[in-house]
Amino acid sequence: MFSPLAVISTVILYMLMLFVVALLVERRIAKTGTPLKSPWIYALSLAVFHTSWTFYGSVGFASTSGLLFLGIYVGALIGIIFWWVTLRKMVAIKETFRITSIADFISTRYRRSQRIAGLVTLIALIGILPYIALQLKAIANSFDIITHEQGSSWEYSGLLATLLMTAFTIMFGVRRLDPTERHQGMIVALVVESIVKLAAFACVGLFVCFILYDGFADINARIIDADLSHITQFDATENSASMWLTLIVLSFAGIFLLPRQFHVAVIENTDQQHIKTAMWLFPLYIIAINIFVVPLAAAGLLSGLPSESADFFVLLLPQQAGYDGLTMFAFIGGFSAATGMIIITTMTLATMVSNHLVLPVIESVTSAQPLRAYLLQIRWVLVGLILVCSYWFEREFSDSYILVAIGLLSFAAILQFAPAVFGGMFWQKANSGGAFAGLLAGFFLWCYTLGLPTFIKQGWLNPEILTHGPWGIELLKPEALLGLDGLHPLTHSVIWTLLFNVSFYIIGSLIYQPHKDERTLTTEFMAALQPLKSGHKARPTGLDAYITLSIKIEEAKSLLSQYLTTDKAKESVYTIAEDLQVHGQTHITIIELIEFHRMLEHLLAGSIGAASAHSALEQTIRYSERESGDLKALHSHIVNELGTQSLAKNKNDDFEDSLPNGFGMLSDLQAQIDTLEETVYNQQEEITTLETKLENRHEEIFKYRMEAQRANQENEELRGQLTQLPRNPSMK
Repeated sequence: MFSPLAVISTVILYMLMLFVVALLVERRIAKTGTPLKSPWIYALSLAVFHTSWTFYGSVGFASTSGLLFLGIYVGALIGIIFWWVTLRKMVAIKETFRITSIADFISTRYRRSQRIAGLVTLIALIGILPYIALQLKAIANSFDIITHEQGSSWEYSGLLATLLMTAFTIMFGVRRLDPTERHQGMIVALVVESIVKLAAFACVGLFVCFILYDGFADINARIIDADLSHITQFDATENSASMWLTLIVLSFAGIFLLPRQFHVAVIENTDQQHIKTAMWLFPLYIIAINIFVVPLAAAGLLSGLPSESADFFVLLLPQQAGYDGLTMFAFIGGFSAATGMIIITTMTLATMVSNHLVLPVIESVTSAQPLRAYLLQIRWVLVGLILVCSYWFEREFSDSYILVAIGLLSFAAILQFAPAVFGGMFWQKANSGGAFAGLLAGFFLWCYTLGLPTFIKQGWLNPEILTHGPWGIELLKPEALLGLDGLHPLTHSVIWTLLFNVSFYIIGSLIYQPHKDERTLTTEFMAALQPLKSGHKARPTGLDAYITLSIKIEEAKSLLSQYLTTDKAKESVYTIAEDLQVHGQTHITIIELIEFHRMLEHLLAGSIGAASAHSALEQTIRYSERESGDLKALHSHIVNELGTQSLAKNKNDDFEDSLPNGFGMLSDLQAQIDTLEETVYNQQEEITTLETKLENRHEEIFKYRMEAQRANQENEELRGQLTQLPRNPSMK
């Protein structure tokens, strides 16, 4: 048994140690100017996926449901298999569009809709708050166990945990305003926590297996003798098949879409190649942290510990055996599992809420606009509010069934992002109308089938709603909607939410006709999803250095060699490259290529004349399809911009204000290109019509000339015949 002061002091020292580690890493990066690019750090940071639900809850889950707990990790492992196809695309989008969160990712795909971003933020906030509450409860309950203060200290330990987490979250993750700036110090601290929680869990497991018992075989034999075989069964519960499938689906989505997981896997990624290391290292971590779950569950039941305390067998077993050091290590491991999740999740939620809920209100209210200068402080306040709300939720629903599987219920909420994310990545026709309809329908069904029963079981609403349905309509029973009965409430909810979400998403996308700006942004989004080897990123035309300079230099030397000596041609080309300040670069932009060819033509004109030089370049220089497209876009923009400038001057308007910027310019350029292409097409049609008329006219003229020649010839023949006729004497 430890005194509360000793435990609190240990926790504070541990977190300060982590903060020092994070600070040293950041200072080293600032001093050297070289960011950390370790695939091992990236892979281990992904272990934030394992929270106190894994550290404590998996053992409790196994003690009642056998091997069903593995379902949540089987789905994650299946998702990892597809990381090189899916996660890499997400990272590419992040790099192109400066994505800050899962809400930002989804809204960017769908016209940068603030409405969709706000809805995603609301779903994440409501769905994840209870999960944060579970972490706070785990910290407080484990504190109670090792200090023997059960039943009386939650009032203080829970509040203390909330205050500590608020301070640590601000210290680690919300010290800067730009969330796209990588928090590499925080990530290293997260890796330390991941190692600590794995080491603590493994130490307790080894202690139980080889000190309390004689290995796995001994524990297995005792399981059989004590009639606890359900612990090692795959179908230890009712509806086990449907529950296995449900857990696999939920964890497959969770490994991509949980806000904390998205932030660590996507936002904090420094190199797409690190994903390859994570694809084998992270699965090993998942396997390692689950090896001792069944032995710990069995040992707890065999030792006579109450089954209702199964969630904390990891702490109770070494404590019961009198190993205080191991007990404290286990407590720190569980504390690490909980705090890692809390810090990352609260940071990401605060970012999402400030960007997509608070900031739009500030922008729309004139008197509130000065608050834009205090956005960082607003995020600090949001961190505190999120954790206080989580603390309230735990206290209010501490006796509700929801805390038993709150992690899975949060997974079900996050599952609603799946159609919009994966559909948006692989379905070109998906649009904002379908995404908003699908998210709204799925979230409504989640609230109705999972949220409403929670409030009913808490006593806030009439319990007859569960048994007879609202207004006595049994088909509307929240846990047996439209007569779908006999399933676990979680499975029931997953079926209905996915059905409505996907249906509304597809139908809405097919019915809704997106604006041209959205179609343009969709094209850019899809272009950014292309593999890295293609070298194509969705950047504004002219800014992306994707053209291989060596190829263009050889092409230019080949052209000049036709008119100049080989040495002179080589020297001239390299002189041009040096004047453009691109010599030594591997790739150049389309703008630099245009200038390169302009200078090349100018040089050649001195030898063969301007007209011949221009003709030579036209016949020799070749452009790829993308280069031609970018040239067309730049030309169209220049032509239209000149027209816009002239119009602006005539109207005495501010020309600077009339120009688009950012990706708005890209949309404007695309619109101009579409207009010009339509104009060119119409002009080509007119030219074709005129050419046909001209050809017909030529044929008519030719026929007329032929008729005229024939008439002249006939006239000549008639004259000849008349001259040959004998004269009549009587006519004299």
